[in-house]
Amino acid sequence: MPAGDKPAPPTAEPPPSYVKLAMRNMVRKRGKSVYHFVLSTIGLLALFVGLSYLTR
Repeated sequence: MPAGDKPAPPTAEPPPSYVKLAMRNMVRKRGKSVYHFVLSTIGLLALFVGLSYLTR
């Protein structure tokens, strides 16, 4: 095996979890996360009001 083809030594800590990566991304892109949260909230409220109107 050539000297440059040695496998990397195992690291002590495991790779970060999906939740940890998602939280880090949300902190980094704070404005976009808040915008999407507000859009989702408005959409859900509109859905509930529309359903309550149709089923009254």
